[in-house]
Amino acid sequence: MKAYDVIIIGSGHNALITAAYLSRAGRSVLVLEKNDRPGGFVRTEELTLPGFLHDTYSAAHPLFLTGSAYADLGAELEARGLTYVNTDLPTGVSMEDGQTAVLPRSFEALMAEAERLAPGDGAALAGMFEELNPYVNDVFGLFNLDLASPEAAPVIHRLMREADSGRYTPFAASMFSTARNAVARFKSPVMRAMLAPWVTHLGRTPDEVGSGVWVPLTAMALMGGGMPIPVGGSERLAKSLAQLVTDNGGVIVTGTAVKKILVENGRAVGVKTAGGEKYKASQAVVASTGPDQLYLELLADTEIAPPLRKQASEYRYGRGCVQIQLALSEPPKWGDARFDKIGQPHLTDGLNGFTMAIAQGMADLLPAKPTFTVDCPTNHDPSRAPEGKAIMRIQVLEVPCRPVGDAAGKIDVGDGTWTADLTERFTERVLDIVSQHIPNIPSAVIGKHVVTPRTIAQFNPNAGPGDPYGGSHDLAQSYLFRPLPGQPSHQTAVPNVYMLGAATWPGHGINGGSGYIVAQKLLSL
Repeated sequence: MKAYDVIIIGSGHNALITAAYLSRAGRSVLVLEKNDRPGGFVRTEELTLPGFLHDTYSAAHPLFLTGSAYADLGAELEARGLTYVNTDLPTGVSMEDGQTAVLPRSFEALMAEAERLAPGDGAALAGMFEELNPYVNDVFGLFNLDLASPEAAPVIHRLMREADSGRYTPFAASMFSTARNAVARFKSPVMRAMLAPWVTHLGRTPDEVGSGVWVPLTAMALMGGGMPIPVGGSERLAKSLAQLVTDNGGVIVTGTAVKKILVENGRAVGVKTAGGEKYKASQAVVASTGPDQLYLELLADTEIAPPLRKQASEYRYGRGCVQIQLALSEPPKWGDARFDKIGQPHLTDGLNGFTMAIAQGMADLLPAKPTFTVDCPTNHDPSRAPEGKAIMRIQVLEVPCRPVGDAAGKIDVGDGTWTADLTERFTERVLDIVSQHIPNIPSAVIGKHVVTPRTIAQFNPNAGPGDPYGGSHDLAQSYLFRPLPGQPSHQTAVPNVYMLGAATWPGHGINGGSGYIVAQKLLSL
C-alpha cells in the first residue's frame, strides 16, 4: 500500500490550494480526482467551435485575487503561467427600458454614477459604506478563519456586541436584514437593480433574511478586486496550482474516484478507491465533498453519532443554474459604450421582476422572464477567440433543477429532465431577452453550448441535483451552521479528517478560503 502524509479527495481549487501549501512545506501529498483532469468547476474548453475558449463553469476570481492564498502563492502561480487581466468596471446593470448604470472600482466615480441616477443617492451609498466600515476588516478577516476556532470567537463577538454596553451592534441587526431592505434607501430603481441581485451569486435571494449585509460587502469586494479573469481561461488557475503541487513533489491522480475513507481506532488511516486500490495516510485525509457524501458514503462504515448522521442526510441543496456559452462573429454591440469594458453586468427589468423570476424558480417553474448576468471575456482577453471574433457567457441562476412547469405556460417541461428540447426552448427565451439589450444578439451567434443543472450534477457530485453552490446558503445552513450544526468546522467527527470546498465556510466561488483554512490547520500539527 502506497503511503503519504496527507490524502486529498477531489481536486477543486480549494483542494489544490491545500495541496500546494502542504507540498511546499515538505509533506507528501496525494490528490485523487474522479474526472479526467484537476480543477473541479475551474475548467476551460472549446465548447462551441475550435479556437473559442469558454469557461465551462466558474469564470472570474475577484475574491481569490484579494485573498490570503493568492497573497502567499501568487508569485509561484504566476511563474507557472497564471496571469490576470482586470477591469475598472466590474459590474453594472442594463434595464429593459434602456437605462444603464455601471459600478466603477473608484469610490469617487461610483458616487458620481449614483448621483447621475438620482440626486442624493451618492450620499445614501456613502452612508451605507460608512455604516459597514467599522466592521469591514473583521468581516473579511473571518474569510481566513474557521468560524468555530478560538481565533474566530473574539472577532465574532466584536461584530455582534458593543464592547462598552454589551448591546447588539448595527452589524448584528444587518445579519437579519434583506437585500431589498438594504437598497430601499436609494431613490433610483436602476441603482437598486444593480446592487441587490448580486446576492444571488452568493447563494442568497434579495428577499431572504440574511441577504442584506451582503449588498455592501459585495460592492466593496467588487471595488477592491474588480472582475479579474485568467488569460487563456479560468482553468489556468487549476493548471498553475496543479503544477505547483507536482513541482513540490505532490502526486495528482485523475480518473480515480474514492469510495471509502479507512478508519481504525477512531482515526483515518487511508482511503479505498472504486477500483479497490488502497492508499495509506499517516497524518490526515481531506475531503472536498459535501457532508452528505462524507458521512453517508465515505464514512458509511464508521461509527458516527446518529444526530450528526441524520443532519448529513438532511443537508439541503439550492436551485440550479443554466449557463449559455456563445461563440460570436463579432463583439457584442451595447447601446452604452461603457459596457465594452465591463466585467459582468445584470440584464433585468428591475428588482421586482428579478425577484418574481426567483419566486417562480422557487416554485420549480421555469421563469417566464429570467434575469441574469452576461460577460464577454474576449473584451479583456482576446486570446480566447480567433481575431475579430468573441465569446459570451450568459449565467441564469435560481432555475429549477427539475422543473414541474413553465411560469409562462409555453414550454412543456415533460418529467422535468433537462432534455435537449427543453434546454433549447429555454435558451431561446433567454436569448430573446438578451436581444433587447444587445442588438446584434442572436444574429452574431455562430456557436452555442448550454450547461444545465443536469450537466452540473453529472459532472460534480458536490452539486447534488445541480446546485453549483454546493448546498443551500439560507441562514439555517450558513456560517456556524455550515456544513452542519453538529460540525460547525472544517474538522469532522473523525479528528484527522477535514472538509473543504463549497459546503464549508466561506462557501462556494473561487475564493480559496477553505483551502487556506485547512492548510493552516494541517501545517500547525
